[in-house]
Amino acid sequence: MSGVWVFKNGVVRLVENPGAESAQGSATRRKVLVYTPSNEVVTSYAALERQLVSLGWERYYEDPDLLQFHKRSSVHLISLPKDFSKFKSMHMYDIVVKNRNVFEVKDA
Repeated sequence: MSGVWVFKNGVVRLVENPGAESAQGSATRRKVLVYTPSNEVVTSYAALERQLVSLGWERYYEDPDLLQFHKRSSVHLISLPKDFSKFKSMHMYDIVVKNRNVFEVKDA
């Protein structure tokens, strides 16, 4: 594991390739969530909700600032920001971990 530890806005994170920031303009690549059975890129919450419901997830409406899904057969809860533009890779990986072999995260 190599890179540079960066402290920004009270958060410490590891930047693995700090030289790429000047070469590419940004140190991070945009990620996309892919629904593997159809190889479809998730482009909206409507599409994601359809896929999650088909896998047995139920929508929770308790918090107006979040989209939340729960699966009765587990203790898992998926919490997503209401605004799809704030849907980040950490949310994508949360979905992948809770739905193994159904979703994956790829570079755009």
